[in-house]
Amino acid sequence: MKRVHFIAIGGSVMHNLAIALFKKKYQVTGSDDLISEPSKSRLKKYGLLPKRIGWFRENITKEIDFIILGMHAKFDNPELIEAQEKEIAIFSYPEFLYEHSKYKTRVVIAGSHGKTTITSMILHVLNYNNISVDYLVGAQLDGFETMVHLSENNDFILIEGDEYLSSVIDNKSKFLWYKPNIALISGIFWDHINVFPTLEKYKNQFRIFIENIVPGGVLIYNDSDQYLEKIVKNSQNTIRKEKYKSLDYFIENKKTYLKTNFGNLPLNIFGKHNIENLSGAKWICQLMGVDSDDFFEAILNFKGASKRLECLYKYNNSYLYKDFAHSPSKVKASCYAISQQFPDLKKTFCLELHTFSSLNPIFIQEYSGSLNLGDEFIVFYDSKSSKINERDLFSVDYIKKSFDNNRIRVYNKKNDLEEFLLNKNWDETVLLMMSSGNFGGLDLDQLINSFKISSK
Repeated sequence: MKRVHFIAIGGSVMHNLAIALFKKKYQVTGSDDLISEPSKSRLKKYGLLPKRIGWFRENITKEIDFIILGMHAKFDNPELIEAQEKEIAIFSYPEFLYEHSKYKTRVVIAGSHGKTTITSMILHVLNYNNISVDYLVGAQLDGFETMVHLSENNDFILIEGDEYLSSVIDNKSKFLWYKPNIALISGIFWDHINVFPTLEKYKNQFRIFIENIVPGGVLIYNDSDQYLEKIVKNSQNTIRKEKYKSLDYFIENKKTYLKTNFGNLPLNIFGKHNIENLSGAKWICQLMGVDSDDFFEAILNFKGASKRLECLYKYNNSYLYKDFAHSPSKVKASCYAISQQFPDLKKTFCLELHTFSSLNPIFIQEYSGSLNLGDEFIVFYDSKSSKINERDLFSVDYIKKSFDNNRIRVYNKKNDLEEFLLNKNWDETVLLMMSSGNFGGLDLDQLINSFKISSK
């Protein structure tokens, strides 16, 4: 029995990996200074929730075989320091995942946006067709209790490949550990400015990723991305390179239909970016042994990954959607999807500036025009956020100029945003809430209730 300790066990991937190893009969312990839902409940279910919140040097004993270190832990973490002093092996989770999967066929889905949805689509189709694989996905999917599964027998492992850094002591992009046999890149749009301060440095991670594909392997990539097209063309890696593009579709009565040889197929998802995601997923599924008719049959039941254009409420012609969109490219894609799906309804786009990148006075200009397909526009940032300590608060005029939109309402206090949203009539309106955060703690249940009141 291997004994493993997770430093920062509460992360979305870390807690899922902890449960996966527990199911494989590892002896698992962990620590964190903050554990939120759903991580808290899931860890508690398996007896893995730390008895105390915080970091404690006494957690690190010589009986531990290895440490898995999460990105949330910093250099001065007392448990990390203790593990280093005791010379216990320390892995970031992508490094550990590669060690587990180096004798499997590794399928890695990468890209600045869409990777979670594409990975979820593939996993849904495989599960529908009773094809068992190992996997790691960054979002919750219907029908799956946890989003990491590891086995000894499965031939394939499907991995959502993140370009962010692996840990505080491992500054390699996560996806550079995986050395895929089959890879997909959905597109490249500058992100994570706090660790990749220039677009060129960001793009270089994808260049290295492509060179790390196993010779003789396959790269599937989105042909609508000019950055990506150039990088792929210049790669000297001896791999097969295949483009994908959006499949044919149409929208009728607020429903998206896919045009196929099997007829017009109604989908539970919508948006041009999601049809492109579906096309990429189809390519990968074929490489993993799923033919077209089995793919289309399965995809009809796909309802989307958690927090990706997730419908929280609908009644008659009132809709409330929540989306994880936070980078400029994701915001543009989600706003475009809503505008195409609901052309005859009023559209209110509400974006929280929550990430280090979005709160950067230079990077915020990348959002220019991103909300302009709507009828009403809201930008929120939490003036109490730790990410804007030592930064001047943005002026309303600066935000309007950066977004190229003089009609934007700007709020930096949760109570002010809440007052506006809860006292508005939402009849004949679609509200799209976009953030990787929680709008300063906004009560979504109250917002849903206000929709119920105003739409009946």
